Amino acid sequence: MYKLEEFKQLVKDFSDVADFLVIYIAEAHSTDGWAFTNNFDINQHRSLEDRLSAAQILVQKEPQCPVVVDEMNNVSAIKYGALPERLYVLQAGKVLYKGGMGPIGYHPMEVRWLLEKIK
Repeated sequence: MYKLEEFKQLVKDFSDVADFLVIYIAEAHSTDGWAFTNNFDINQHRSLEDRLSAAQILVQKEPQCPVVVDEMNNVSAIKYGALPERLYVLQAGKVLYKGGMGPIGYHPMEVRWLLEKIK
């Protein structure tokens, strides 16, 4: 949960200059797929209801911003190359920052540096 705490701090520090949104996408490490130990018990989403239910686990962690759910055809994940996770900064419809593929390329500090320049 360290990454979530770092993300929450970004929201807290920059909510005056940026709108934050989490798009919950397909589960990268589902229990019935490529699972890790010490991970949440979430099966692959077979319906939108499954995905909404899984997203509630994140919502309960209070990410400090709205959480929306990708469609079952994964349009957002495909458009943004987001699986398993990725950070973006957009301004006026243009991508200012496209983070690397998570978890290795997930660097909230890079977003912090960009938002500090904007602020």
